[in-house]
Amino acid sequence: MIHLCSSSPTRALLLDNFGISYIQKSPNYDEEQITTTHALEFVSIASRGKLIASIKEFGLELPLLCADTVVASSDGEILRKSKDEMEARRILDIQSGSTVSIISSVHYQKKEYLFSDISTTTYQFAPFDREDIEAYIASGLWEGKAGACMVEGFCKKYIINVKGLESNAMGMQVEKLLPWL
Repeated sequence: MIHLCSSSPTRALLLDNFGISYIQKSPNYDEEQITTTHALEFVSIASRGKLIASIKEFGLELPLLCADTVVASSDGEILRKSKDEMEARRILDIQSGSTVSIISSVHYQKKEYLFSDISTTTYQFAPFDREDIEAYIASGLWEGKAGACMVEGFCKKYIINVKGLESNAMGMQVEKLLPWL
């Protein structure tokens, strides 16, 4: 049994799909305090900050699993979680017909050791259909998703090329974590 220190339903689904037992509760950590504009640095700071907050709040009776994910555009802009529909459209327009990198940082802390990993999955997307974007926006499924990106859903039919793990793009590179559990 591990403690998933995240409110993400997608991260919970990944653990379910890999048969990993967990409890789920997020620490009190504010990502908005992070000022860096470099995607790798951002996810590293965020996941490490979540780990530190989780240790303080929950202790290490159960192993702690903390993660953060961002989407980076081809010009390096960090595409974070959209705050509203207009921002979601803007972010999806940036990704349409483009290449994006989805970067996840994971920290798994037990009393005995710490496992950390930062992984990138790169997607090349065909141009998104405007009607599909509007239907996706109306569905609300983009909410809470880094870059409003859902490679297992909306974006799937637009994938031209992928390099890396889909689990990483969904928020947590579970395959790299498995040997440490």
